[in-house]
Amino acid sequence: MAVDGPVVQVRGEAYREVPPELARFAVTAKARDRDREATLTRLAERAAAVRVLLDSSEPVVARRETGDLRVRPETRRSGERVVAWHGSVTTTVTVTDFTALGELMLRLADQDQVEVAGPWWELRPDSPAHREARHAAITDALLRAREYAEALGARVTSLIELADAGPGDRPVFARAAYDGGGGAPELELDPQPQTVQAAVQARFTISDPVLG
Repeated sequence: MAVDGPVVQVRGEAYREVPPELARFAVTAKARDRDREATLTRLAERAAAVRVLLDSSEPVVARRETGDLRVRPETRRSGERVVAWHGSVTTTVTVTDFTALGELMLRLADQDQVEVAGPWWELRPDSPAHREARHAAITDALLRAREYAEALGARVTSLIELADAGPGDRPVFARAAYDGGGGAPELELDPQPQTVQAAVQARFTISDPVLG
């Protein structure tokens, strides 16, 4: 598009730290035995115990997804003779009530042959924080354009182009692992602030500069 008159091009940016809205952690039930059927039976029992505990915590648990089922043979270093079978199944749990998060993770970690890893702090995909950062980036671009124009004795007259320039939002994760079967560990589960960033490229027309 042809543009008459001078043009200023700027980059607008916004950076925010906001409280997390979600916490995710993983629960893995494990089993090992020389007999394959015994391994599968123990694994099913331990996974069922995890489900029962999560069922009793439904007001706290916003979402759970079970996946990553693994069953593998353990063989001797030489040959294919199977000496044991290993099984594991992992459930990812999403929590929005952070006040009950530590207690829930400890209760799960106290189960027999259960590992708990996490939490990972996140924002919701549709969090208002993303929109607020984009709006702030546009405001920053307009402010910069006006500053450049004023330095030239001119003023911003119209917008030519506005484009998202990234970078995207960068969630902050914190991870710790707990194995069941021991004493209750001390947990520090202070929610970690999440970084939200937005950037835009903008082109504006300005009035004729006053030079000299």
